[in-house]
Amino acid sequence: MLIFNTRKERAMSPLAQPIIQPSSALRNNYNEIAQLCRDKKQPVFLTRNGHGDTVIMDMDTYARRERELLQAQRLIDAQRARLDGVPGFTIEEFRAGMKEAIRQGVQQAMREETFDCREEM
Repeated sequence: MLIFNTRKERAMSPLAQPIIQPSSALRNNYNEIAQLCRDKKQPVFLTRNGHGDTVIMDMDTYARRERELLQAQRLIDAQRARLDGVPGFTIEEFRAGMKEAIRQGVQQAMREETFDCREEM
């Protein structure tokens, strides 16, 4: 059983009640439908002749969903790689690799004279 602690959690849940409006509502009340998308932070499903036709959402909700989809795809790709036997890194190996990448980045920037770390010290 899912328990939501806040109204925001309930609204953000994929199990939240869908918002369904006739397509005429978009034509006649665009500002209200747009505000509904922004307030509810979820898509509005538009129907035509009683059948699902279009889904609209505000830009923030769209961007959030795109980020979530990208993150999910990255996790799926990592899981597939792990199952295919692609070797991973230990925390120590990752940390050492990051330190080396930062060191190389700083050296490159200093050679190009685009970054002077001495000014920030």
